[in-house]
Amino acid sequence: MDEARFGTHSKLGHGWFATGKRSRVSIKLGFDNFYTYSAVEPSSGEAVSLILPKINTEAMNLFLLELSQTYKDDKLTLVLDDAGWHKSKKLIIPANIHIIHLPPYSPELNPVERLWLYVKSNTIRNKIYDSIDALRNEIANFLNTITAANFMNICSVDWCN
Repeated sequence: MDEARFGTHSKLGHGWFATGKRSRVSIKLGFDNFYTYSAVEPSSGEAVSLILPKINTEAMNLFLLELSQTYKDDKLTLVLDDAGWHKSKKLIIPANIHIIHLPPYSPELNPVERLWLYVKSNTIRNKIYDSIDALRNEIANFLNTITAANFMNICSVDWCN
């Protein structure tokens, strides 16, 4: 489980252009943003995502409640980094969720980090969105098109099997 920020601040990538020609690339600078919370089970490809306006304990509580209700008959173990809202005293952990914290400075151990690279490279790289709502809709639609097999491929790590 992890969160990622998406916003109107442009993310530029690289492209090929004809030799000797300079191409114009539009950029839209701004700082409107939102956060996507996602949990993925790498061995089955099951995933739950929620788009929220903030990243804090209150938003994390909403995500945990949604996850708990989605899998109300299951016991879940979430692997989380050490973000402050993941360890807050105000964090409400549902009875069917157990949390394990990663060691500090080890994002490579969280399989969902790979999801953010995939989503961002397929939605925001070299693209300009006219509004934060257009970007939010694009992220939501993109996440809804990822199949379980794709989630498994994207988030698969040896230590989860």
